Amino acid sequence: VQLQASGGGLVQAGGSLRLSCAASGRTFGDYTMGWFRQPPGKEREFVAAIRWRFGSTYYADSVEGRFTISRDNAKNTVYLQMNSLSTEDTAVYYCAANGRLILSAIRNKDAYSYWGQGTLVTVSS
Repeated sequence: VQLQASGGGLVQAGGSLRLSCAASGRTFGDYTMGWFRQPPGKEREFVAAIRWRFGSTYYADSVEGRFTISRDNAKNTVYLQMNSLSTEDTAVYYCAANGRLILSAIRNKDAYSYWGQGTLVTVSS
């Protein structure tokens, strides 16, 4: 599975960005795709995830209500719409994928086998 992330950039606080992650290659009958981010000098952390078959979504508390994860089945693409961005959202954002994950594993970066290259989001004050 190859993942290609895009959409990062520089945005002012309060603004919005939409990230995309296109998946190609082997696909699973039902898989989980997630977004993680790594702020400068910090560990990679969970942002959001979606279970492909039923579209169930999961969010980190820090982004709940501001970010929305969605998918386009026809394009094998997952999106992360980010609104009301703050400087604390500055990070490299990575998309990740795996076969279906149990609920307790969805927020665990070590549970994902496939990763995109990362896209930088910089939020200025």
